[in-house]
Amino acid sequence: MDLGSDYKQPMPAIRLFGLPTDINSSFERGAAAGPAAIRAMLWSDRGNRASELGREIGVDIALTDDGDLSLTEDTAQDDAMIRRHVAYVHEDGEIPLALGGDHAVTFPLVEATAACHGPVTILHFDAHPDLYDDFAGNPRSHASPFARICESGHAKRLVQVGIRTLTNHCREQAARFGVEIVPMTDFSPDRVPVLGGPLYISIDLDGLDPSAAPGVAHPEPGGLTVRELLAVLYKQTVPIVGADIVELHPGRDVGGVTAILGAKLVRELAALIDRNGPYRP
Repeated sequence: MDLGSDYKQPMPAIRLFGLPTDINSSFERGAAAGPAAIRAMLWSDRGNRASELGREIGVDIALTDDGDLSLTEDTAQDDAMIRRHVAYVHEDGEIPLALGGDHAVTFPLVEATAACHGPVTILHFDAHPDLYDDFAGNPRSHASPFARICESGHAKRLVQVGIRTLTNHCREQAARFGVEIVPMTDFSPDRVPVLGGPLYISIDLDGLDPSAAPGVAHPEPGGLTVRELLAVLYKQTVPIVGADIVELHPGRDVGGVTAILGAKLVRELAALIDRNGPYRP
């Protein structure tokens, strides 16, 4: 579905695609259905395509929906498929915007983006730091992607927002990798820095409070409001080279509100990518 054919000068064009996998989920599978649920709300007549930044998909923003990748139940094969797709997107001069799936997909997404642009700055929203060296014996667990990213040298800076489940092990990992954690205690968007580029944004929906995003496998009270998350996004001014929205579990959603939120975040991320312009080293 190409909604950008009338857009004269895409700055830059965005490629949306789904990653329907949850094979690395640690507690309960269900996130594989997330991309379809977000996409259904994004293109539904329930709402329109406008963002709060004043830009509208299909009018001001060039966005192509590639549908879902045909992932398997094999992590190595899926990682390779994700890396190839992201490489194709970047080769076309476009920006990947991925819908998960569990958070394990962020590792190959960032890996492929860093292969194109060099190490990236990452802005990560989550209730959990996802820094486990391995979780339950699985080094590719959705609780471990940022450990894999950091140890591989793909992140020149990692800032995590919304964290409220920091174990001793993850605290040690954060110190080891130089991760900057903005805790929820006394949280204010002003405490999140304006970051340099190239910037990658990863949004785990459980970073938001369960009152706003109940449809996740690991709800954690005391999270971000939608307005706080948007305020942090809008203050970022550098070019964005990739983004993902992950961990929607439609089976745990209430009235589709988390899927609707996921669709809103697609619009707002697309508008931010468009507003901030293309990355030029």
